[in-house]
Amino acid sequence: MKKAKTVYVCQECGYESPKWQGQCICGKWNTMIEETVVEIKEDDSRRRAPSGEKTRASKLSDIKSGNKTRIDTGIGELNRVLGSGMVKGSLTLISGEPGIGKSTLIIQAAAKIAENYGRVLYVTGEESAEQIKMRADRVCKGELENLYLLAETNMEIITQVQEELNPAFLIIDSIQTMYTDAMESAPGSVSQVRACGNVLMRIGKGKDIPVFIVAHVTKNGDLAGPKIIEHLVDCVLNFTGERNQELRILRSYKNRFGTTSEIGAFEMTEEGLTEVQNLSKSFLEGLEDGAEGAVATAVYEGTRPLLLEVQALTSPTNIGFARRTAIGVELSRLNMLLAVLERKAGLSLINQDVYVNIVGGLKPDSTSIDLAVALAIYSTCKGIRGSSKTLALGEIGLTGDLRSVQNADKIVKEAARMGFTKVILPQKNTARLNDRPSGITIVGVNSLKEAIQSI
Repeated sequence: MKKAKTVYVCQECGYESPKWQGQCICGKWNTMIEETVVEIKEDDSRRRAPSGEKTRASKLSDIKSGNKTRIDTGIGELNRVLGSGMVKGSLTLISGEPGIGKSTLIIQAAAKIAENYGRVLYVTGEESAEQIKMRADRVCKGELENLYLLAETNMEIITQVQEELNPAFLIIDSIQTMYTDAMESAPGSVSQVRACGNVLMRIGKGKDIPVFIVAHVTKNGDLAGPKIIEHLVDCVLNFTGERNQELRILRSYKNRFGTTSEIGAFEMTEEGLTEVQNLSKSFLEGLEDGAEGAVATAVYEGTRPLLLEVQALTSPTNIGFARRTAIGVELSRLNMLLAVLERKAGLSLINQDVYVNIVGGLKPDSTSIDLAVALAIYSTCKGIRGSSKTLALGEIGLTGDLRSVQNADKIVKEAARMGFTKVILPQKNTARLNDRPSGITIVGVNSLKEAIQSI
């Protein structure tokens, strides 16, 4: 059991005395208060504070508040997702399927940070230093003098190298390959991942350097390992995309220093990952004029509107129950929209297979795409040709009414910039539009039936 002792501490200057005294050495009277101090081992690695450092609780009013210093990663889309850059002393966890481009993104950011801020330590537990060098030669530009590679999995050795090198940025690739001598279990186990995460947190918070941690994913795309690692870090990023397509989407699921609604867009090329400045254009490239079952819509991601294409297809059911398949749209949401179409629009789909797809592989969380999904299904079922210059936006309720969506004015401006000539909106949003761009027709509707009549 740890021993406890009593000391007397001055509230003004912090002076400690083994016995109470009326006047402190700072000259103040009656400022000594009694405190109980528990002796802690200096080599206790489980503590948050550095070994040997004494800690006390502080008044919230005495703690200085201010913006954390951020580091520019040199990649605009990555800065956007992180919240205007990477915060010093923060831990960032990035996950994604194998081969999606996590290591490519990290090595590009490491090269730019090393060029602008000083030494960067890249710890690899899966690849050799030669493999990292080959990738860096292919995707990185500029001098790499300050970028250091370490092929190691032992956390004690990594900590020692980090103390000797004192880098401005630390990368761990990946956390499932690391282990500490304090645990006898194999690397990747729950106890090892938890212990290594605690060590990295002490390094990042104690040295005030940002730490990037790469993590594996399960078959379902979730983060592998214990959930505690997500609670430890400050930011959780997920890198997604289709292997047969060049587009990659970086999304934040947790961010203590910024919003979680921002996304970053990249394109995989031979020279590495390049930023996609006009993401809406890439999603609408295949939108054809006069195509059945294709409707343009939009969502608001973070600080920018994003235009999308919704495709739908219906075909007669050959045998058994009708199928409902959705990519990018929640299946429960699709079933609700189909029920509203049958009840409020008189569309019989009981003997029709229904397929819905969000082009580009994006999975929007917003309900503002409801109207576009419903109109796309109605268009393909009735054989109505749509217009590539029309955009539909709105949330559909169970009564068939349209509910207003957020940031409709900014979406309308983006639609006008992208060449759309007609926007179908809920009537409530139309009434609030203050600045209507020229050359675009705004159609306000109150229900799904009105929206169908306006296409």
